Amino acid sequence: MNLQLKGKTAFISGSTKGIGFAIAAQLVKEGARVIINGRTQDKIDAAMRKLIAIRPEADVTGIAADFSSEHEVYQLLEKLPSIDILVNNVGIFALKDFGRIEDSEWKNMFDINVMSGVRLSRMVLPKMIAQQWGRILFISSESGVNVPANMIHYGITKTAMLSLSNGLSKLTKGTAVTVNTILGGPTYSDGVSDAVKHIAQANNIGEPEMKAAIFQNTNAHSLLQRFIEPDEIAGIAAYLCSPLAGCINGAAIRADGGVLNTLL
Repeated sequence: MNLQLKGKTAFISGSTKGIGFAIAAQLVKEGARVIINGRTQDKIDAAMRKLIAIRPEADVTGIAADFSSEHEVYQLLEKLPSIDILVNNVGIFALKDFGRIEDSEWKNMFDINVMSGVRLSRMVLPKMIAQQWGRILFISSESGVNVPANMIHYGITKTAMLSLSNGLSKLTKGTAVTVNTILGGPTYSDGVSDAVKHIAQANNIGEPEMKAAIFQNTNAHSLLQRFIEPDEIAGIAAYLCSPLAGCINGAAIRADGGVLNTLL
């Protein structure tokens, strides 16, 4: 399927690895100009080499910025050219008992997971509306609906992303601009993979066995019965970013593998 993304320019926050990189790769395959983001130039350079290996003629650039730093974010905004597609993907997570989460940890989680999308969207949405076309996509999580007891601060930021996306979509009425959210399920991102490998080594068992055991222990009720791969989220993201998805606006698209047992 031709997603008609040639000539479109996309920026994906937090895109040197994991879901963000997979989305960048999918958009590159579709012929879009892609601007990636990571905390350091070294990470950006490594990711760009991988993207160009996928499509040698790809138009790929990168802007380094640590989204925990308000100063670096505003520097990024000054460097960001006019874009057609914004994917708010950058995010962090942490397992921690509610009573032990310090104020500084709450603030850091919100700055990265929520305020990143606020600051980027505040800049690009008026321009998209003025040009009468654009796509803003938030990569949220099923944890925003079914907030985990052991990572409440993370879950609440993902709930906030849903509200932000829904509110922004109201500002696009009568235009060809859309704002949507993907509710991802348990995904085998680089961070999760690294954690599983570490636990597997500590317990002297293979990664596939540990991966399956962890999934069953944490998501036994999943309909998919396995971790989601980043590429699977990326395929949905690319479609929602395309002109073909013009009738989808203000939506929260479930890509949770059937983890959620509630209607949304």
